[in-house]
Order: sequence, then C-alpha cells, then structure tokens
Amino acid sequence: MTLLKDLPEAEFRQTYHCDRFTASVITNRLRHAVEHMSTGFLREAFSPIIRDWYDFACTISGPPEQDYPMSVVSNSLVVFLGTMADAVRNSVEEYGPDNLRPGDVLICNDPYRAGTHVNDVCFIHPVFADDRLVSFVNLRAHQLDIGGTVPGGFSGTKTNVYENGLVIPPVLLYSQGRPVRSTFSLIFDNSRFGGLLLPDFKSIHQQLQLGARLVLDNIERYGLDAYLGTLRYACDTSAERMRAAIARIPDGDYTGTGLIDADGLDDTVDYAVHVTLRKRGHDIEADLSGTSTQARTCINASMLDSKTAVAVGLTMLLDPQIPFTSGTWRSVDLVGPMGSLLSSLPPDGGIFLFWESTGALVSAIFDALNPVLGENAVAGDYGSTNTHNANGLLPDGTPWANIAQCGGEHGPWGATKEGDGDSYTVLFTLNNLDPPTEAIEHDAPVVVLRKEHAIDTGGPGTHRGGAANLKDTLWLTDAEHYSSPFHTKVSSGVGAAGGEAGPCGGVWIFPADHHDPRETGALVGTEAQTYRTSDPVAGVLDPQSRVLDPANGTYHYFASTPVWRTKAGSVFRYLTNGGGGWGSPFARDAEAVLRDVRDEYVSIEGAARDYGVVVVGDPHHDPEGLTIDREATAELRTG
Repeated sequence: MTLLKDLPEAEFRQTYHCDRFTASVITNRLRHAVEHMSTGFLREAFSPIIRDWYDFACTISGPPEQDYPMSVVSNSLVVFLGTMADAVRNSVEEYGPDNLRPGDVLICNDPYRAGTHVNDVCFIHPVFADDRLVSFVNLRAHQLDIGGTVPGGFSGTKTNVYENGLVIPPVLLYSQGRPVRSTFSLIFDNSRFGGLLLPDFKSIHQQLQLGARLVLDNIERYGLDAYLGTLRYACDTSAERMRAAIARIPDGDYTGTGLIDADGLDDTVDYAVHVTLRKRGHDIEADLSGTSTQARTCINASMLDSKTAVAVGLTMLLDPQIPFTSGTWRSVDLVGPMGSLLSSLPPDGGIFLFWESTGALVSAIFDALNPVLGENAVAGDYGSTNTHNANGLLPDGTPWANIAQCGGEHGPWGATKEGDGDSYTVLFTLNNLDPPTEAIEHDAPVVVLRKEHAIDTGGPGTHRGGAANLKDTLWLTDAEHYSSPFHTKVSSGVGAAGGEAGPCGGVWIFPADHHDPRETGALVGTEAQTYRTSDPVAGVLDPQSRVLDPANGTYHYFASTPVWRTKAGSVFRYLTNGGGGWGSPFARDAEAVLRDVRDEYVSIEGAARDYGVVVVGDPHHDPEGLTIDREATAELRTG
C-alpha cells in the first residue's frame, strides 16, 4: 500500500482535489476553528464543570455522503472525542439529514445513541453552502445537572436509566436560528441549576455559529472540493499512522484483564473486564468476550465508550501522536457481547460513571500488550477518579452543590522508558483541567485544606511511578456526599518492564466531633493513630487502626452508606492509587533516589527497602544536607 507521503502529486490531487500544501493549510485552519470555539466557550462558561474542568469538546465532521468523517477535534476531553463521530452520525440519521435547514441546532444526550452519559449534551450544527449540506460543527458539553435522583448526577448508586436523568433523543434546540421553546422547556423543567445552564446553552449556540463561519470561510477561500477532500485526507492520515503502529506488534493473540471493586448496590459482585487482542498484519481485533455482565447500578459503558477506550489504549502504547479522528479506528475491529459491563442495555444497564469501566478496559489493554512491548511498555495510572459529589444548604436556606471537585479526580500516571510518571494529572481517557482552589471555595462552603503528594506511593522502578495525591476538604455546613472510588482492592498502577506497582489508596471521613480544624486550629494529621477515629469510606484497611493494609486488611465498600451525611466541620480525605514504576528499581540512579528523598517522594526507609539506596540525613529539616552511603548502598544492591 502506497503511503500518503509517497503519492505522486497528480494522484494526490485527483484523490483529495487539492495539493498537499493546501490540504495541510486547511487542516490547520480547521484545527484553529475548533480551538477558537473552545477558547470562547471556556471564557464565557458559567457552569463550574465547564469553566474549571474543561468538560467539553468541539469537532468538525463531513457530510452524509462521506459517512460523516470526524476530521478535526479540539484539544479537550478524549472520552467525548472518541464517541462524537458516532453521536453526529446516529443523531442526524435518526432525525433525517433532509429535514435539516440552515441555522438548525440538533441535540442528543442518549448514551446508547451518542455515548458517554446524559449530562453530556451533544450540539450538532449543520453547515450549508449554496443550499448543500457540506459539514457539521459540533460541541458536546457536560451540563451541571440534567435531572435524576442525585443532584449533579455523579453517583454509582443509581440503578437504571430513569434514575440517571432526562434522556433527550435527536431533537432541534434551534430551528433556522430561532430557539425551539418546547425543547428548552423540556430541559429546564427537568434539571437543576437552570440559571447556569441557560447562558451556557446560549454561548454554545454562538460558538457553533462561529465554527460554521470559519468553515464557510475555508470553502470560499479554497473551494468546496478542496475542503471536502481535506476532510478525507485528515482521516486518512490518522488511519495510516495507526496501521503503521499496529504493524509493529508481533502477530498473535494477547489477553488482558482489568477489575472494578463493586457496583453501587452491594459488594458481593466483583466486575472484571476482559479483552483479547487478535493482531494480524496491520489490523487488530479487540474481543471483549468474557467481560462481566452489565452492572446493577450505573457504572456501565456503551460499546461507543468501549471503542474510545480501545483507541486510547492503543495510541498510548503505540503512538501517542496519532491524531484522534474517525480514521483512528479504521484498522481496529471491536467485538463484544451485548448486555455486558462494556456494552450495557437499557433500562437496567444504566450508564453514568462509564469512564470507570472503560478505564479498566484501558488497563486490560496495557495488561495484554505490555509483555510484548518490552521497553516500550507503559505502567498504569491511578485508575479511578474517585469522584466526589456534595450538596446541602447555606445558613440562609440557599441550596449549594459541589460536583467532581473535592474527591480524588486527579492523580498520577505510570512511568515509561522516557522517565518518571507525572504525579498530578487525569486518567488516560480524560484531558481536563484541575479546578483552582479559589474557584472551588468560592462556589461551595468548603475549604481545601490539603492537596499534596503522599510519600512512598509511586511504584518503584528505574523510572518511578507518579506519587498518589492526598486531598483533605473541610465542609462548612451539614452536607450529603456521594463518594465513588472504584479501584481500591487491586492496584491500577501496575508496573511495566520490571517495575513495581503503585499502592492502592482509600477514602475516609474525619467527623467534626473529633477533628474539626476550626476548633483544633490544626490540619487533620497523617499519622497512623489519627485514623482510629475516622469513618472509613473505601479501601483495604486494618479493621482497628483503619490505616491502609493491603496484605491483611478488610475491604471497605464505598456505598455501604449510599449517601454519607456529615455535620459542619467534618473533613473528607481522598488518597488516590499510585502510578506504576518502569524497569528494575535497583537500576534507578542513586542520585535520583536521593532527590526523591529530598523532595519527599520517597522516605529514607523506602529508599533502602525499594531501591537499595542508603540515604543519610534529615529530609524534613535539612534536605540539602542529605548524602548517600555508597558502601552500604553497594552492599544492599549486590546482596
């Protein structure tokens, strides 16, 4: 097969109706368009989950006769990007492309039609040139609330699609530029926080119009044929690069597994994700047979979400520079039984915390391929966003909500052959911002007391895994909390190429009657004895001391209390899992271990135990005075 770069100029022009330079220019102008839309929306957004989390994505797709190629995507939430090509195609085909008119905006949020969950509304704006439907400009954004039994929606305890919230089939939000009142009424009659959602809807409409103008500017400048040819070219480049990446894997069948602790009903069922990767030549089949049946609560995912996870796993391992377009999946087939954790069916197979199950699928792909990748293996990340949802009333009776900001939503990645894992980012399948502390504290009665790396939590290796994140939040009013940690039984931060796994984390409540920092004037301690008066929420813990004890402890189930109710002055603590290490720990440069001790990523005891490096001194009071005992180190490393 001839590579795109080797196509003769005449053949390239015949295929794409422009030359290479023009195709590159148009592609980059379209990338500018989606980033321009993103910047504008981020600047204008009212909802904290959009404004502070970057929980949205923009794309440009081609017309029906090209089968809706998603050719350009914004630098934003990956779980949105992987499903938006299907969301646009399915929504437009169901509504009928011939029924669309200039100025229309079509919306849909059904997870089974469009992927992700009901809070993520997909806005689809058709672009017409000379009365011909030539493209779609699209924006998917997480709405702060879309109804359902839990304010904000983030909880693993909901049991079906009816508890999740309002399901919107493909319907018009704007018809020929005018708002459709019945659609707006349907949404705002069924959702909380309408005062935040409405201005965001209006801003989205403006960004879609901006994107459409920029598309039409390209068509006017370069011609329709060149524009449509470039949409195909952008997808073909992704497909070609993924084919080349897959070809580097030896032919064979590779199996891997990932685990989820439990669903939100009880802790009697462990959920396993199973994948068999059958690689032949330039193609790969991902078979999900053997995955657990769909969960009893809404931790399931659709096949569209699973498709995204497969692409994320392959690109992360094989070539992270592959552009995420429709072409990314061209050499990848996905097989799976319906009614599983990764391909659930309504109404009982509710979908909300889909990234937890698809994150386990990414881990399973790592588990399958890392053994054959050698030095190119990648260690695992912290595995679960440990999402925290809270709500309550201010002293004057005003309701408040804090959504996905005060849990363990951010944490470490695993190490690679290139270096240590980052200690504070998001899951492999995400790509969002970390909300600023000032914004969190402004919007809800909460004080972020502590957000720091925990010592000895990065998986040991030649390159160390990222350190776990420890976050303490003080709640200033009585509150209800929904806590959703799903990976505390078995390490998600698995090691690679001889590296060791990062430890599992946990979640605790420190009740106000024992620990209220407003009364004590001090932070809640991290010493072992401090945990004795805590209320364990999740983790494998010693039953008496309530500290982490992965070897002999008891699993504490996060939904043993479906809604955790706290008094004003209580503190929630989240400790994420640690990232996995890469390579033999005793091969880590001793000076790097010394720096880790100085920076308190590794304790003096951990340096000797995990790395065979004997560090002398006091890292807390005299970090620059630390030294290495070379003779003792040599004895440990060769003993």
